[in-house]
Amino acid sequence: MQDVAPPARRRSIGAWLMPFLRGVLGTRIGKSGSRVRLITLAFGAVFVFLGAKLVWLGMKPEQNGLKRAATEASSRARPDIVDRNGDILATDIKIDSVFAEPRRIIDKDEAVELLTAVLPDVNARELRERLGSRKGFIWVKRGITPKEREEVFRLGLPGVGFLPEHKRVYPNGPVAAHVLGFTNTDNIGIAGVEKYIDGTGLNDLALAGFTARSTDLKPIKLSLDIKATYAVRDELVKGLEKFKAKAAAAAIMDVNTGEVIAIASLPDYDPNNPVDALEPNRINRMTVGVFEMGSTFKALTMAMAIDARKVTVNSKIDARGALRYGRFAINDFHAQNRVLSVSEVFTYSSNVGTARMALMIGVEGHKAFLRKIGQLDRMRTELPESAEPIVPRNWGDLNTMTIAFGHGLAVAPLQAMMAVSALVNGGQLIKPTFLMRTEQEARATAPQVIRPDTSESMRYLMRLNAEVGSAKTINVQGYFPGGKTGTANKVVNGRYANDRVFTTFTAVAPADKPKYLFLTVYDEPQGVPETGGARTAAYNAGATTGRIIERVTPMLGLPPRVASPTMTQVFPTVARLGVGLPSSGSAWR
Repeated sequence: MQDVAPPARRRSIGAWLMPFLRGVLGTRIGKSGSRVRLITLAFGAVFVFLGAKLVWLGMKPEQNGLKRAATEASSRARPDIVDRNGDILATDIKIDSVFAEPRRIIDKDEAVELLTAVLPDVNARELRERLGSRKGFIWVKRGITPKEREEVFRLGLPGVGFLPEHKRVYPNGPVAAHVLGFTNTDNIGIAGVEKYIDGTGLNDLALAGFTARSTDLKPIKLSLDIKATYAVRDELVKGLEKFKAKAAAAAIMDVNTGEVIAIASLPDYDPNNPVDALEPNRINRMTVGVFEMGSTFKALTMAMAIDARKVTVNSKIDARGALRYGRFAINDFHAQNRVLSVSEVFTYSSNVGTARMALMIGVEGHKAFLRKIGQLDRMRTELPESAEPIVPRNWGDLNTMTIAFGHGLAVAPLQAMMAVSALVNGGQLIKPTFLMRTEQEARATAPQVIRPDTSESMRYLMRLNAEVGSAKTINVQGYFPGGKTGTANKVVNGRYANDRVFTTFTAVAPADKPKYLFLTVYDEPQGVPETGGARTAAYNAGATTGRIIERVTPMLGLPPRVASPTMTQVFPTVARLGVGLPSSGSAWR
């Protein structure tokens, strides 16, 4: 009984429908009026449907697809970057950008003509091509001005709208640019600390939709002092012009924490408009450039020999004449042609004496020491940009002799600072950082690379050099500094060029209880009338370092001292060796 009703119903519907269709679709003249009315009704229904759909699309605020495309395309929020005192170094501001939905543009040619009239820097041909695509979302222009927004709004073009975005701004312009880096139009870090921030998980949070506002993010606090960084850069700008150098760089580091307090490398760029950031001459020479550091490396060699108990500061070294190795001869720039004490080897910057000390240790011992103090491997910091040292492939006695006085091994200047810092801070190798940290945190993981008494000997030698040697230009009254010069001929086409030099100057202040290490470098400085045409480090890098110490140290909370300490107070271990005081006129009593 239940199987009978459905077939009956189907037969009744079919019995009605088939005659109707034959009547309407038949060819008899009498039925033509019905056919016309049916077709008219069908077309009318289609037009009503399409019109209603268009009205609905026009009034609909946003489609889910558009929201998704806009979210993916618009720039993401980033945390503020501040210096050690809380001053803003990088922050986000809100801007508007113009977008279009090609599928909703009625007349693409008209849209292109109108938009390029009010946005003249938009390429008309490229915009026409993109509007002709089947994409649901394209950018017309990122980061427009309020005036441009008003003019686009008045055009009243359907399918054209605005999206709020985040734009990264750097209030200090080029100051600290190499540390901060920059972002692209999507606010993604491309270099420097900006890229480091993304690597810590910011990108993942942004893609998951958890970072809508920069105020939701904790600021990134750097170790930099922006005022000190400005002063360092300002002194470099003056020096670069005065000495007509190809480039210059300088840094200040806390020897007890490894914090980089100030850093600058010229020429630099403005991260607000980093169009020239990738030019080869605008690299960060403190971390990316690698150079032969010249005689500043003698401090490492002497620390190695003293720590191995091969010599003391009172030991005698034969520096009579040249030191020969096969067809090669090593000479002194300020040759004394006599037996020198280790102290004199340092103050006279004797290549011969330093090379002899390196040979006391031997090739393998020399390599092991340099590796221990971080000079043979790539230095890693928060900055993604760093360079591998250039190390000899076949390291023999001759390499050890020349590397002893800073030729034949190229490292990043900040890498050399790390090693010198260990020589003066009591002997611990503390890796440089651009983030805040305490001395306890830094020393907890820092290996002991030389003995504390060796560190005292090195502080004595550096202070002595500021008193009677080549570092007199940084002997700023009241700060008890010590230092070492370095001048290296540059390698050009595989040979050392006599007409091109790279100069370096390392200084520590104060020498008795070191707090800050200073390093200044000049690439191809020229002699000037003021220096009698001399272009060695004491006349350019040393002079600039002295001005930086005098200008910056007070603002870092290290006031000058009125009374100078006695040698026994400052260097008790060295004093017990019976080392004589510096020459007359010394500040030591």
